[in-house]
Amino acid sequence: MVIAGVIAVCAVLLVLAFLVPRLSRHPERGTQRVLGTGSRAGSKAPGPIGRLLSKPFRSSSRAVSRSGSAGRRARGRSPF
Repeated sequence: MVIAGVIAVCAVLLVLAFLVPRLSRHPERGTQRVLGTGSRAGSKAPGPIGRLLSKPFRSSSRAVSRSGSAGRRARGRSPF
């Protein structure tokens, strides 16, 4: 369920970044903020458990960042 949500957010950001690159920054930053909060909360657990709990949030944050930048990059390469 969570994986499907992250995939849906990435797809929406990709399309939004392609259509309106400047307006896609705010939703991307909001998503980054939420995922960063989850990562920080998970990392408060001691030792390796903290790293395991924060890793899904870090990788999701990286995926959101990549999808937004890919949409903006594709928009820059498009002929129109």
